[in-house]
Amino acid sequence: MRQPLLYLSAFFTAATALTLPLDTLQSNPHLTPLKPRQGCENTPTSRECWGEFGLDTNYYTTWPDTGKTKEYWLSVEAGDCAPDGYARTCMTFNGTIPGPTIIADWGDNLVIHVTNNMRDNGTAIHWHGLHMRDNSLNDGVPGVTQCGIAPGVTQTYRFKVTQYGSTWYHSHFSLQYAEGLFGGMIFNGPATADYDVDLGPLFLSDWGHTEGFHLWSTMAKQGIPPSLDTGLINGTNTWTCDTGSDPRCLNNGKKHEIIFEPNTKYLIRLVNPAIDAVWDFSIDKHTLTVIAQDLIPIKPYTTDSVQVSMGQRYDVIVEAKPTNATADGNYWLRAGFIGRCANNINPLNITGIVRYNADSTAEPTSTSDNVLASTCDGEPLASLVPHLELDVENMFNTTLENLGTRPQGQDGAEWFQWTLNSSSLHLNWSDPTLAHVFRNETLFPTPYNVVGVQPSNSGEREWQVLIIQDATGFGISHPIHLHGHDFWILAAEPGVRFNGDTSKFNTKNPSRRDVGVLPGNGYLAIAFELDNPGAWLVHCHIAWHASQGLSLEFVESQDRIESGLSQQAKDEFNRVCQAWNEWPQVHPQEDSGI
Repeated sequence: MRQPLLYLSAFFTAATALTLPLDTLQSNPHLTPLKPRQGCENTPTSRECWGEFGLDTNYYTTWPDTGKTKEYWLSVEAGDCAPDGYARTCMTFNGTIPGPTIIADWGDNLVIHVTNNMRDNGTAIHWHGLHMRDNSLNDGVPGVTQCGIAPGVTQTYRFKVTQYGSTWYHSHFSLQYAEGLFGGMIFNGPATADYDVDLGPLFLSDWGHTEGFHLWSTMAKQGIPPSLDTGLINGTNTWTCDTGSDPRCLNNGKKHEIIFEPNTKYLIRLVNPAIDAVWDFSIDKHTLTVIAQDLIPIKPYTTDSVQVSMGQRYDVIVEAKPTNATADGNYWLRAGFIGRCANNINPLNITGIVRYNADSTAEPTSTSDNVLASTCDGEPLASLVPHLELDVENMFNTTLENLGTRPQGQDGAEWFQWTLNSSSLHLNWSDPTLAHVFRNETLFPTPYNVVGVQPSNSGEREWQVLIIQDATGFGISHPIHLHGHDFWILAAEPGVRFNGDTSKFNTKNPSRRDVGVLPGNGYLAIAFELDNPGAWLVHCHIAWHASQGLSLEFVESQDRIESGLSQQAKDEFNRVCQAWNEWPQVHPQEDSGI
């Protein structure tokens, strides 16, 4: 477990530094305690500051310890909803889409109580992009780090906020987040550019008028990608239909609206929780300054639009200027659905409104100068330069995985499957990977797709390299998410087969994040430092593909996992598993489990 080593008084949070233990520092000469410096207050004109910490603090080894605990209560519910004015059933946190935004400061402790108030479904909640250092039991993946949470049961997740920026939480139990079970997380900390007002998360989601689980059983399960009807901006939109002929048509939807004041800089935290949609986000006649990707501060760059793939986040600053005002002061905010990446029945209606006049109710007449991206591969890697410069120094071990498919019915496949090296993920919610670890087993069930990685303990920093080669010929880009780590993107080449040549790998402060895009018919090469024992999922964040098994697990430093976990976390794990195994499961597991 990490222990406080050096105590510092922060300028405004009375924080202390939390760094690696002294014996770790002595055996790893690249790690050094944070040296005291004069406190610096975070203000609209000094966003780079954070007390005695800041943008140059290495957040992989050092973070504040505020001594504060923030506590939240989340109720997982199922019921009727109509976020765009068309009725269907949803799954929600506390009755809203998105769920409540969880807000904490860098260095706080979070305690989050999740109660499953659904009658006939289990659940499990993942805190997307969080490292969960020495704390994999709180990662929230059923079948990997926990059992399902049975109806009527509360699970308490506890973790330290060692990162800062924008992220989200969501159910990792099958397709539940496709039904609305997600919410935002803001971890206050420094930023690479100044802004005046933080507008919080802006969720760009696709949305169907038929429930995701029904689309799974009737289409996706057979390998047919469903087309969703529309999309939502922060959980709301409009839908035009005939109330006289369709009882589900309520016609009471609303556009998400933002009010701008001239000469004000706004921070918008973009999040893509979509089932299957890549966005090219823009605001008519406004420029975006991109300052962070996922939970990584980057060197700012300006653009007219930003491409956001599933699971990704971008922090952007928009400056409102008097010259931006049209005659009525209204502008379209456009999610920007990229039709090459997926199908949507009404993509042009996925919009919100920016107003300079809070009293206006007029529909904008603005037009877009943005040309939607022609690829699904994300923002150019050359633009995504981390502020904290860290190189890949020692590629200790390499795993090459070939992406393929298996049709439903072939070799006993119960559904269309994506495979990695011919194996498709299929977990057991009652017997998670960490239970195998606690039983000191070294062999895991084949469909758990476990790759064991063990550092040499030489005292040197070591990186695991993962190369995924798309061998399907489908030309589909896949957003790949790694749990428990950020990864360095060494290479991402579309339409290219990896030939073993690593000389083109970028190891000098390459783009770093937790969701990167595997280009269609090409390969993605990533590296992550072996510094966090646990069972960590890697998966495609297209929801259908995750259900179809496009995933593997890294079991990292297996001999050190249990010793780093608190007894409190292990007791919670056992209690939740006992309750799950005593509950007579209503719906059988009909996908990979994630």
